[in-house]
Amino acid sequence: MMYWGVLGERWWRNYLHAHSFYEVCYAFAGKGTFRILGNDCPVKAGDVFVAKPDETHEIVSSRSSPLGIYFWAFNLVRQQDHQPSEVDRPIDQLLEALAAAKQHVTRADPAIGRTLELMNREVATKRYGYGEAIRGLTAKLLVDSARAVTGSVEIEQIDTPSPDAAQAAVRTAVRYLRDNLARPIEVRDVAAQVHLSERHLTRLFRRETGTSILEYLTALRIELASQLILDKSLSIKQVARAVGYPDPHYFTTLFGRRTGMTPALFRRKGGTRFNDEAKRQSTGGENENPPISATTNL
Repeated sequence: MMYWGVLGERWWRNYLHAHSFYEVCYAFAGKGTFRILGNDCPVKAGDVFVAKPDETHEIVSSRSSPLGIYFWAFNLVRQQDHQPSEVDRPIDQLLEALAAAKQHVTRADPAIGRTLELMNREVATKRYGYGEAIRGLTAKLLVDSARAVTGSVEIEQIDTPSPDAAQAAVRTAVRYLRDNLARPIEVRDVAAQVHLSERHLTRLFRRETGTSILEYLTALRIELASQLILDKSLSIKQVARAVGYPDPHYFTTLFGRRTGMTPALFRRKGGTRFNDEAKRQSTGGENENPPISATTNL
């Protein structure tokens, strides 16, 4: 969990931008427009709307009925060598379904509103044990978010069997890449996991994903790095090693090519990139990008 807070009570707009993390909003009052990936989605009180990493989006409040929102942001980082227990596996599947979900706006389960109200109460009163209470409520909020966006709590249906052997092999290969990002990986290592020749797996992988194994691996590493960089307790060198690049200079160059920013600049900007077009739209005549209020870092 990275941050959460509340915003509303007057007209506002936050302009087109993208994050390297997930951001979820719950509308508790008013109405407005959630613009994401070029689509305008009307939102109103009782809706949940989500932007996933690198999805360009903005929120525009209605002037006549200002939009009030709770918002929260978080990263999903796959732990290395993670072997889920029977208790963990359903949560892993639910979060993987969240990562793959295509839906951006949905009606909220009333549980989300109640959870947010309880979090606000804990922060306002700060009674003994409120930190532990906040941690528990945060976990509940993340589960509620995933359930809302995936539209189902029947987790057994999330990871459906592959219809053919080729898809099954590629799915296993992708899982191996995700689980071993910090290690040196060659195509032969992946091929050995699915019991295919390098040439055959390479052909299947490109057919199913549209890219090469090494290109896919690089994209996964940069995606994870963009999340780890936001943890200021980690040095850039530590982040580089955590995603499989022992040479921090090479990592810095590669990260810059992929994101358009050095790791240090990416960290200073908090993983948020505003579009140039959004900057040009700002007239400066009205405070259209108000400061966030009542924000609590976790």
